[in-house]
Amino acid sequence: MKNVDDLIENASALAERGLSKGEIADELNVSRETARWLVERGNTTTTRTASEPDDIHVDWSAVGSGGDRLEHVGKAMADLLRDANGEVDVTVGIEKAGVPLATTVGRELATDLATYTPAKHQWEEGELDDRGGSFSRNFAPIEGRDCYVVDDTVTSGTTLAETVRAVREHGGNPVACVVLVDKRGVDEVEGVPVHSLIQVIRVGTSE
Repeated sequence: MKNVDDLIENASALAERGLSKGEIADELNVSRETARWLVERGNTTTTRTASEPDDIHVDWSAVGSGGDRLEHVGKAMADLLRDANGEVDVTVGIEKAGVPLATTVGRELATDLATYTPAKHQWEEGELDDRGGSFSRNFAPIEGRDCYVVDDTVTSGTTLAETVRAVREHGGNPVACVVLVDKRGVDEVEGVPVHSLIQVIRVGTSE
């Protein structure tokens, strides 16, 4: 995707497939508000209510589409975690895009793999309710175990914070988080350090 028109087209296509705005935000690596704006821009029959967002789109498909490239990036993320925090028992990948990264990180660190689906995947409009997300039973348990949390991008930090809280609520100990790209400049969430391979820093202010 090279421009905003491509993003609008992709958001519209995802909406037509029945994805929630939270899932669209996750697929396009943008905030929920940006996802709503993109969908509204693509739907000529919908009254536009959202103002133009202040966001950055991150397209890391060149990494995700190549197994070797994904492995190398995962090794770099694992190296960040290991150097700063030592060894743990489980690597937790945040669905969807965080899971392949977590798989490579976990392989490099010789940990088990767990996956977490955040509440935003159910989001359409308004505030998220209290249902929260869920851990998949098809992967490793986290109770009584030290964990790393892995995702692709930080947009607001809410998904990382939710996952850290969920790990604790299920009896795990979140030691650190790692992301490919940090769009916000997050050093920690819920008292847990956050490491990033790439950090985006805005220069100037938007009008």
